[in-house]
Amino acid sequence: MSVFAYRNGVLHAESVSLEDVAREVGTPFYLYSTAALESHYNAYAGAFAGQDAGVCYALKANSNLAVIRTLSRLGAGGDVVSVGEMKRALAGGIPAERIVFSGVGKTRDDLRAALEAGIHQINVESVPELEALSEVATSLGVEAPIAFRVNPDVDAKTHAKISTGKKENKFGIDYDHAREIYRRAADLPGIKPVAIAVHIGSQLTDLAPFRAAYERVAALLHQLREDGHDIQRLDLGGGLGITYRNEAPPDLADYAAMVRSITGNLGCRITLEPGRSLVGNAGILVSRVIYVKQGLHRRFAIVDAAMNDLIRPSLYDAYHGIVPVAEPADGVAAEPYDVVGPVCESGDTFAVQRPLPPLADDDLVAFLSAGAYGAVMASTYNTRPLVPEVLVNGDRFSVIRPRPTVEEMLAAERVPDWL
Repeated sequence: MSVFAYRNGVLHAESVSLEDVAREVGTPFYLYSTAALESHYNAYAGAFAGQDAGVCYALKANSNLAVIRTLSRLGAGGDVVSVGEMKRALAGGIPAERIVFSGVGKTRDDLRAALEAGIHQINVESVPELEALSEVATSLGVEAPIAFRVNPDVDAKTHAKISTGKKENKFGIDYDHAREIYRRAADLPGIKPVAIAVHIGSQLTDLAPFRAAYERVAALLHQLREDGHDIQRLDLGGGLGITYRNEAPPDLADYAAMVRSITGNLGCRITLEPGRSLVGNAGILVSRVIYVKQGLHRRFAIVDAAMNDLIRPSLYDAYHGIVPVAEPADGVAAEPYDVVGPVCESGDTFAVQRPLPPLADDDLVAFLSAGAYGAVMASTYNTRPLVPEVLVNGDRFSVIRPRPTVEEMLAAERVPDWL
């Protein structure tokens, strides 16, 4: 049974009524389910049981400390792409030896912080970054354990803005130059090549692109070992999709079996970096209808959440299911609504002509599958405070990031003396 279900006519998260949360916290708010987070992580751990594999949660999907700590207590590592995320991972209980630092634009300060923290691995994405890392590591008198993120030129067949594994993408080093660059790395002081990394994109719903990329990486591994490199790890990235509407992502057991078929005889430690598939369907955004506005040709449901709170529909034309918090009566006919926010942008639209049960002013609605790339991508556009985040655990809930006041937002700014 889903952790989000109707009970006594009201949508609940586990055993918590969303109406109760709305009364106490106000709307809009993000809400995450502990049971869902644990279930999704345990599904990965179970699928890869028996393989030498570790799960490093990709913090960019949702970097709330309570979410990180929930996963770290289950054994998750962290995949980070900034010093800020690295510090969040550490603060959330993930030990340094379970942290991988990815990202195409690491500065020397970033690299120094990662080395000083003693993290597990730095995924290098260019020759200039490699040279900078060598300089920093040498200055600290340490050896940096690295993987090169290799770009296998595989089409992930996902949205163009979240595809990362083709030659025209900015990520990684070209596959055909990998042997030469590993050779160069082995000759640099302060550098220890220990792994190969790959990540071809996000929200993949087909195993074929994964297989193509992993087979290329396995072939490269054999070549690098022939060249004398002691490669003992493969970082296979993340990207497994979730169901937003009618997608049918691969079963984790099939994914794990595919990984085993390619890597099982390589004698390598496998690192997986799921993000969306751990948190996406563990979270929702709850909003209140401000007005129902009847236009000449369309009916608008104007809600108090906006594109600054959940940007995915505006940025990616992404679909999120929308359901009323009050359970509709049996047999009620759906009506088409444009669901829009109050921001002064035409792009502040969540759904167009979406069939929904009849809505009225002050009704609560929930945007589903909002646990990934929701709160973490939010902004304060229009001086709208960031919405609170709530974590549910059984029959209790806690605000894990409060809503700031406008006065607190203003207090963080400084006006120069001459004004």
